Amino acid sequence: MAVVTNLTWNQERSLQKLFGCVSFSLLYKASVHDSSIYTMLQRCTHQGSTITLIYTDENVFGAFILGHYPQMGEEFENPNSSFFFLLKSGNKERSEISTFVFNRAPEIIKKKLSFCFHNSEFFFLMPESKRVFIHPQLADKKFKCHGYSTYLDCEVFRVEGIKDDLSYIRRITGVTQRRQRLLAELSTYKPTTCLTPEIRILLLGPIGSGKSTFINSVKSVFQGRIIRQAIAGSDITSITEQYRIYSIKYGEDGISLPFMLCDSMGLDEREGEGLCMDDIFYILEGCIPDRYQFNPRKPITSSHSGFITSPSLKERIHCVAYVLDANSINNLSSQMVKKFKRVQEKVLQCGIGYVVLLTKVNNWDEILQDDFLNMNRSTAYQSQIICVSKKLTIPIPNILMVDNYASEREMKPLKDVVILSVLRQMLRITDDFLEDLPLQ
Repeated sequence: MAVVTNLTWNQERSLQKLFGCVSFSLLYKASVHDSSIYTMLQRCTHQGSTITLIYTDENVFGAFILGHYPQMGEEFENPNSSFFFLLKSGNKERSEISTFVFNRAPEIIKKKLSFCFHNSEFFFLMPESKRVFIHPQLADKKFKCHGYSTYLDCEVFRVEGIKDDLSYIRRITGVTQRRQRLLAELSTYKPTTCLTPEIRILLLGPIGSGKSTFINSVKSVFQGRIIRQAIAGSDITSITEQYRIYSIKYGEDGISLPFMLCDSMGLDEREGEGLCMDDIFYILEGCIPDRYQFNPRKPITSSHSGFITSPSLKERIHCVAYVLDANSINNLSSQMVKKFKRVQEKVLQCGIGYVVLLTKVNNWDEILQDDFLNMNRSTAYQSQIICVSKKLTIPIPNILMVDNYASEREMKPLKDVVILSVLRQMLRITDDFLEDLPLQ
């Protein structure tokens, strides 16, 4: 009879995302093989890297071990090579993972498998009694179980296709922890001023540069699944024909966060095509309503039925992101550069925050440093950054790089980190703008 895992499809998919292109092979299942440390070791010894999963009534958690399970009496191979993980079951579409790295090699002592941080046992299991110990520091709001408890089942999987490299493990856990911190920070974000309860960020750029795709990417990260709400494409004419104001919702309850992304028609170097310059200025002022239908040859006027004659600070644009394809910087025409500079003059006149967002960036292993922040030091994209800075007279610190969810069907933690980091920088620049506003 085939031995079947207790993992749901979403949970297994989340684990595969965490580890990359890997597969799992079930080696041991306590409820089938035997609740014994000896049976567990007999089936798992010298099988390669493994994950040990514990199931309770409300939680699924466990530990990853890089390298082989040893035989009884032998020591595990490396310190800093194992980490604790918790599968947080969300809605039907996702299952999030949090991690905690142990800095000592696992040990098998007195019929228990033990994982330590410094000199303290943070996590251990005793198969024969089906008991597990969780250090309080591993608990959070969704994982209140700590101390000693009884578990329902234990499974051990061989992880096939993983790199036997400590730096790879640090990267896995580092990305996951960074993503969690960014999500926690942005999900509790509040504008620094009480003058407006929410932030509006306008995306401007040539046709096909990735404006709508960036909006979909941000929404995807906060929803935990790929979103295609904003219509995106790469036609020679703009796919986006309406002015759209998109709210960003987070979590299972769909709570709207206090920042919104505003999509617009693509800029065109030809006169009478693409987004009108007059429309841009009215958007910045907050005069154009959501779902306004653009007409490249006829800009909006104050006589339009939806025209907002006296917009509040809440309805104005608080940050502008100029969106450019990182691979097409050298092909920017003089006419397009002139349009950007005209908009930038108005942005500076209004004191609005601004950034340049370079999209379609690849080779993240080179671009991202250990802290996942120093993206502008990439030798591969340094020339494009300098070129944009000179052409548009934009300071280099205001030039950000991102790779959107364009054709993917699955989420990637590293890509999430980049998208969230870019969004956080936009909000910080916006806060600086709002702090400079006069109180009246």
